Amino acid sequence: MTHIIFTLIGLFLITALTNIFATLKSILLAKKIMNPVYFLVFADAIIFATVLGKVTNSEGVHFIVAYALGKTMGVFIGGKIEEKIGLGILEVDLFLNNKDKMVQVAEKLREEGYTVNNYLARGNNGDRRYKVEVVIKRKEFKILESIMGQCGVTEPTLKIKNLNKVEGKITTTRLIKAT
Repeated sequence: MTHIIFTLIGLFLITALTNIFATLKSILLAKKIMNPVYFLVFADAIIFATVLGKVTNSEGVHFIVAYALGKTMGVFIGGKIEEKIGLGILEVDLFLNNKDKMVQVAEKLREEGYTVNNYLARGNNGDRRYKVEVVIKRKEFKILESIMGQCGVTEPTLKIKNLNKVEGKITTTRLIKAT
């Protein structure tokens, strides 16, 4: 009985690991980051073949349940890891009604080293709105949120787009300042 419990726990953990690999592989493929994908696919294939043999040669539904729970946990953990490393580049458009706040946000972003464009725009019904456009690494989005908070911007209208790459003179990351 103890042997079966340890086998089920092992099956669960190994399956979770392979699904973490699969989740990260999908995310990396979508972002066209290829080098780590080869390792993930190779490791996943070896583990999958081993686990599949164990599940199909075992009697009882408990092996299938351990496998299914492991896959579910792997997707959850893989998503959390991806969230933490924050791969990718975003183009964020911030729309404000207040010109002074727009200028304040744009200048703070520039002070941090980001490339920023700001415009007069026309919103719903042709009303005046002000747009701040910034390209920022996804993992640095919290910096943008912090700057908006410092400038008193609450519940802003944001348009957020994922970008595959940026070329030219656009700075996508915060510049480290010497103090």
